[in-house]
Amino acid sequence: MLNAVLTDKATAPIGPYSQAITASGNFMFISGQIPLNAAGNLAGDEIEAQTIQVLENLKAILEKNNCSFSNVAKTTVFLADMNDFGKVNELYAKYFGDSKPARSTIQVARLPKDVKVEIEAIACY
Repeated sequence: MLNAVLTDKATAPIGPYSQAITASGNFMFISGQIPLNAAGNLAGDEIEAQTIQVLENLKAILEKNNCSFSNVAKTTVFLADMNDFGKVNELYAKYFGDSKPARSTIQVARLPKDVKVEIEAIACY
């Protein structure tokens, strides 16, 4: 069984998708989060501000399902510029702490709304 997860503390979907889906077997598949706040405003132009907003969106979605970053099993990080990897990685490490989920990081040609970073996640709860 699949159930949609929706919190008003993260960006509302800007297309035909859910913020996250929980699945029987206690999995939550979190859609790629971009650096828009809950009001739909861009967090800023700098990679640091954008990364923090993306991670805050992930945190809000996880918390909506009584989870935290320690429940995340896998993430995919999409970057507009791989030169930002170090800055993103530093902030990512602060949010995930001792949790070290499997991760892929990919440079892409373009992201929605021309943002610099997007992160999706799979969590177990």
